[in-house]
Amino acid sequence: MKSQLRIAVTVAAVVLLIVAQLKLLDDVGVRHTEAGMSRALVTFGIARGLNGVISVVQGTEVAVEPVGVGMTFTPGQILDPVNDLIEQFSTVVLVSGTAFGMQRVFLDIVGAPAFTVCTALAVLIALALMWFGGGAPPPLKHLAYRAALILVIIRFSVPLVAIFSENFYQYFLAPQYQTSSQQLVSTTDQLQDIQNRTESGLPDQATTGSADKSFLDSARDLYRSATSVFDVRQHLQDFKTAAENISENTIKLIVVFVLQTIVLPLASLWLLLKAIGWVALRKPFSSTDV
Repeated sequence: MKSQLRIAVTVAAVVLLIVAQLKLLDDVGVRHTEAGMSRALVTFGIARGLNGVISVVQGTEVAVEPVGVGMTFTPGQILDPVNDLIEQFSTVVLVSGTAFGMQRVFLDIVGAPAFTVCTALAVLIALALMWFGGGAPPPLKHLAYRAALILVIIRFSVPLVAIFSENFYQYFLAPQYQTSSQQLVSTTDQLQDIQNRTESGLPDQATTGSADKSFLDSARDLYRSATSVFDVRQHLQDFKTAAENISENTIKLIVVFVLQTIVLPLASLWLLLKAIGWVALRKPFSSTDV
């Protein structure tokens, strides 16, 4: 049984060394990380574009004169709380993009030739002591085994976390991300359209300030001023609908990025530290282990 266990450990170690040398997991992890980083950058652009449109819409004033009484409305101010939410969302996406960038750096570190060579040497030394170190001091063997296990855990944990994170996104979060991001783009276009209609509907100051208007022009102005009240109400309704859409889809996207770049990495880091602690603090291997 002892010999069979040694053979199984040796085969597993050789397979891991081959995978590390060929960077089979590293390449997949890099692709997944870069996909997540690109997604974060695109979403950040969407958020900043929406933030800019909202800022413009908020400052647009609509002047109406129902039955000769002048009033000025700024219906876009209803989007002020949503604009604050978008700014906070931009920060979340920026932090997520930074997290993807850090993950990319960690992938480069554990995939570097020097780290791979150190891991391979530690594994080979442990295997040599396991097979031919009968006369070696037990503390030395235990130290070699632990060092090899810790390096192997670190070497493969980073690409595995990247692969797991992206696959989790593809299976569970991608539909929500795609739908919500498309909704934000659509809402941005709608707000821009409302802004264009508002600007095109503003009264001509040169015409309204003329003292020589005919009776027909005055009647037309009175009709437009009366109906403009209904335009303001429609604007308010449009902005309320846009605010609801923005809030709902922004929160959904925050959930996507927080899960993928904060919750999952922290959970993975906790498991990694637990695994390293278990190896480092485990009781010395007995003679029956290997």
